[in-house]
Amino acid sequence: MPPRPRPSRRPCRARPLRPAVVLAAGLALVGLLPAPAAAGGRPAAPDLQQRLQELVDTPGGPPGAIAVLRRGRHTEIVRAGVAELGGRAPRSTDHMRIASAAKAFSGAVALRLVDRGVLGLDDTVGQRLPGLPADWHAVTLRQLLQHTSGLPDYSGSAAFRAVITADPHHVFDSRHLLDYVAGEDLLFTPGSRYAYSNSDNIAVALMAEAATGRPYEQLLARLVYRPLGLHETSLPQGYELPEPYLHGYDTTPPDPPVDVSTLFGASGAWASGGIVSTPRDLAAFIRAYGGGRLTGPEVRQQQRTFVEGSSEPAGPGTNAAGLALFRYTTRCGVVYGHTGNTAGYTQLAVATPDGGAALAFSVTEQVSQSTRPALLARLRAVQEDFVCALLDDRGH
Repeated sequence: MPPRPRPSRRPCRARPLRPAVVLAAGLALVGLLPAPAAAGGRPAAPDLQQRLQELVDTPGGPPGAIAVLRRGRHTEIVRAGVAELGGRAPRSTDHMRIASAAKAFSGAVALRLVDRGVLGLDDTVGQRLPGLPADWHAVTLRQLLQHTSGLPDYSGSAAFRAVITADPHHVFDSRHLLDYVAGEDLLFTPGSRYAYSNSDNIAVALMAEAATGRPYEQLLARLVYRPLGLHETSLPQGYELPEPYLHGYDTTPPDPPVDVSTLFGASGAWASGGIVSTPRDLAAFIRAYGGGRLTGPEVRQQQRTFVEGSSEPAGPGTNAAGLALFRYTTRCGVVYGHTGNTAGYTQLAVATPDGGAALAFSVTEQVSQSTRPALLARLRAVQEDFVCALLDDRGH
């Protein structure tokens, strides 16, 4: 396997951060450029170029955006804006934070272990992680993967917020992130309703470690990176990003954009949102994972049993929650995948149910319902157009 890219130690060229940027991002855990066709690929459709450019040109919109569409052996790249203010266009090999799309990776690890009989979907926290609070012991792996566990969200705790606000580069002990809410009761009876929680995927990774005796990072490499050839994907602990990378920005009007690419380290998100990847790798991953190619039919059927629930941020169309996978029902059809957002980045990664086609859609601005509702609505509309292009090309 080729060596991992070395993290950049070049300081991030950023203006002094506004205090509100640090707090808001901490709580969340320029012109049209022609898209080159990848080897064996095709030029991007003009309507997609226009839609992406309009998103970048929106006041307060992301400085850069890139979409990788994979259909069979063909790859199409659509991009607008820049990878860094004053610099070049985004590339499919640029590194970026994939935020909560990392939850799909922890789901891939857990479900592959289930497929092999190492873990069971009805295994409980008490069986695998008896050191966690007794009140949590009845929670199952299935409920963790579907966000129906009732575990309180560690990233919303006052103690966690205080640490990351005081020192955004603080290095957490990732395997003790749940300590921040260990004194809290479950929010509801496990399995009774849906509530998105970053704590869920921390517990998923810990259960995978307990079942195998291997660190989660090793499980990612063995079960996901290597089988899929994801040579530019990693789970770091620090705040630096490998070169080259897409620079992420806070673009809150009327202030000028602020570079927040290296504002936070990954240790405080870990299995819930710490993975760094590239648009090309993310598209390859979701094509296999969303397309059901990593597990057998029995596990895949369980994974695709959906309840009402939205990813964070909401993806295109109507959302429903499976096991570390969301169903997005658009006006053109259904795709499976995951979204994510963190300081400077918002992600969508989806695939057709058969894995025949996939889309990785990345913008260099954090967009969420709580902070930028109008921009999120516009982003979701553009994402739906790209999903329709993906499905229409396959004759759906």
